[in-house]
Amino acid sequence: MRTPAQSRPRDRPLADFLPTLTIKAKDFAAELTHHNVVDKDLYGQPAIQEEHMDNNLAVRKILRERGVQPQHLPPLPKTLKKWNAASKPRKRKPCKNPIK
Repeated sequence: MRTPAQSRPRDRPLADFLPTLTIKAKDFAAELTHHNVVDKDLYGQPAIQEEHMDNNLAVRKILRERGVQPQHLPPLPKTLKKWNAASKPRKRKPCKNPIK
């Protein structure tokens, strides 16, 4: 079964289809990486990539310890409603008092 994030249109941001908790967890891992790159004076893609992967694993471990499995979180209904509303074509009404 595909998640809403996996079946999203490719021209839409992934964040439009992820639950807030998942977005915040990813953001937290990215901020940890940024902090540690500066703090540990990391250079080069391999070192930074390894740091980022370690941070993602640490955040995921915290979530699991708290009983949260990101892959099983449902999408936000409000987000899906917004997306559905935005994707529908809108009918335009003619202006009653056009500017002359």
